Amino acid sequence: MTADWLEELERPTGDFFAAFAVRAAGPEGARNAARDAVQNLTPRVDWAGALPHIPHGLLGLAAVFRLRPRLSGRSFLRVLATQLHAFACEPRSPGEGLAAVGPGSGSWANLEMALAGHHGAIAWGEALALEPGPEPFLRLERHAAADMANMGHKPVLARDLAGLYEDLGHPKAGGRLLLALAAWLCASEPRDLFWNQRALRRLEGVAAVPALPFAAEPAVTIKGVREICDSGLVDLLDAFCARMRAGAGSGDLLTQLVHAASEKQLDARRDLEARTSWNFVYLANLVRREVAAGPLEPAHWAQAAALVNLFPTDEPEDRVRPQPPRTPAADPAEGLLNAILDAEPPQAMFFARQLAMQGGSRPLLGILAEAAASNDPVFNQSHQLLAVAAAADLLPRLPEPAQAALFMALAKSLANGQGSADLTRKAERALGTNGALGIRP
Repeated sequence: MTADWLEELERPTGDFFAAFAVRAAGPEGARNAARDAVQNLTPRVDWAGALPHIPHGLLGLAAVFRLRPRLSGRSFLRVLATQLHAFACEPRSPGEGLAAVGPGSGSWANLEMALAGHHGAIAWGEALALEPGPEPFLRLERHAAADMANMGHKPVLARDLAGLYEDLGHPKAGGRLLLALAAWLCASEPRDLFWNQRALRRLEGVAAVPALPFAAEPAVTIKGVREICDSGLVDLLDAFCARMRAGAGSGDLLTQLVHAASEKQLDARRDLEARTSWNFVYLANLVRREVAAGPLEPAHWAQAAALVNLFPTDEPEDRVRPQPPRTPAADPAEGLLNAILDAEPPQAMFFARQLAMQGGSRPLLGILAEAAASNDPVFNQSHQLLAVAAAADLLPRLPEPAQAALFMALAKSLANGQGSADLTRKAERALGTNGALGIRP
């Protein structure tokens, strides 16, 4: 850890990326730079000042590490640098903030009382004294699973920070801070059980949704998508919960939800692109929970349906549609990346559909990851990185039509969400890779 790097984390300047390049050198340099940021910034960001929202510096950092297998080494370093810069630019707490809260007794009983009573500082202190590990994070996730405050950020944060703790190599001090932050957010107000309680009224006697692969007829899927997209909340919950009461498996429900979320993304105005993409993040969290722990409570699937339903739906004739480029592209993969970087949503959707029909889901996801990594995270609150990382979890569970719908929705969103890439270029120059990966000068 260098003094220059610590100073840049404290007050980012024009030398931030040069200091990162020095710190990130070597086999474990990138992980060490991220560990430094977690340890030094987590207690000092003004988390409370953002409630009920949460700054996405840490969530975006977790997404960067989840996307690492999809990115070249140079792309990973570049987006890690810009994401750490976004994290370092989060507003600081007045005074010492959570940094002033010392460790408690490390008692789960005390932590559970703090969670139930919404005593965030006590939850932080008790968690800070616990031994970090995957299970404490996931225990917090289970506590917050019914809470849809800020569109369900609490359970998502708990699981994503568990993943970040793993990716950073189980740092003891940093792990305690990540766990303490998850506990603090799960204890924070507001708490929103509105959708959960209304789902429970319709699901009496239904214990869990069976973890089954997709098997529904196309007409059933289309009917479910229309119910999610077009119904009022009461009618939606009636219909969706009736499907679960009739024995629908998670694969069929997930397929309907991803199709519907993709429609909502196609309908999103440019200023709502990022917020609408959160649907995919929440759905991916359900998938990860089911893979890790088995069948989920049906109310949690109903919460996801209500979340997707929350966003507006346009008439089909008003929706953006795929269009071929003016000049044909010899390589559809290059055409897709260029269309996204040139902010051409119809052309990006055209190439995404073409590649999806060719069965190229893995390379296609890599192109979308590269495109997300080429945009400054601060411009879109890291939502693009979060959405593409979510797609990596969703795709293996989806039939081909739902995969294609997801790819086109993400391609449109990435193209429509292109903003400044100034920081990306500065990171490129500092890392000595300028121009190597299609970043436009």
